[in-house]
Amino acid sequence: MTDKPNREAQAALARMAKPVTGIAAIYAYLKRAIEMGAYSEGDQLPPERQLAVTFKAARSTVRRALARLEKEGLVSRRLGSGTFVGTLNATGRRAAALVDELSPLQLIEARQAVEPLTTRLAVLHATGRDLDDLEAVLGHAEAASGDKDLFSKWDGEFHLLIARASANPLLLGVYRQINHVRLHAQWDAMKEEVLTPDVIAIYGRQHRAILDAMLVRDAQLAQALMAEHLETARDHLVKASRS
Repeated sequence: MTDKPNREAQAALARMAKPVTGIAAIYAYLKRAIEMGAYSEGDQLPPERQLAVTFKAARSTVRRALARLEKEGLVSRRLGSGTFVGTLNATGRRAAALVDELSPLQLIEARQAVEPLTTRLAVLHATGRDLDDLEAVLGHAEAASGDKDLFSKWDGEFHLLIARASANPLLLGVYRQINHVRLHAQWDAMKEEVLTPDVIAIYGRQHRAILDAMLVRDAQLAQALMAEHLETARDHLVKASRS
């Protein structure tokens, strides 16, 4: 946890931001930034005046968007201190500290423990809108196959949407933390080694197979395909770390 704005998180938010002024739109962008891991538990959001400039909106509009996030428990606002993601307790500080402690391999192993079951639950609970969103994001990922950074972004979004479709707030929170770790420098450096064109093509086919299983509501198959996908990712990571 840090009391200073996270510069990497601010940069991620700036890349996401568009010149929107509505409360709902600002709220949606900030919520997505938190969900995608641009901000993690205990991180401080930029000041209201900076957000107003970023979104080309009045500070009162930004303030109302932050109030919606606070009502949902995604942020806590403290007079004279700023706005922070989640609650600044010992658990939050420990979660933030994990970013520096986890290796890319440990991250994959954590995902192997969580995501297959999350995928199974997503098949059982996903709405038609959830499936449409997954289809759209997968289309973006497939179109970005030649760009490692862009593919990685849409890859994270695809897995995040599966976590959201599980309809389990705790699992969604866990995956938000996973995405935050994926933004860390250790993973960013490893990404350059792992995401070759051939590997991106493999991941793309695996993502498509997972979604196809979800579309026909085959929970067992989707769970198995996610486990296979993450095992493949682990194998590629191990191979890259030895090269």
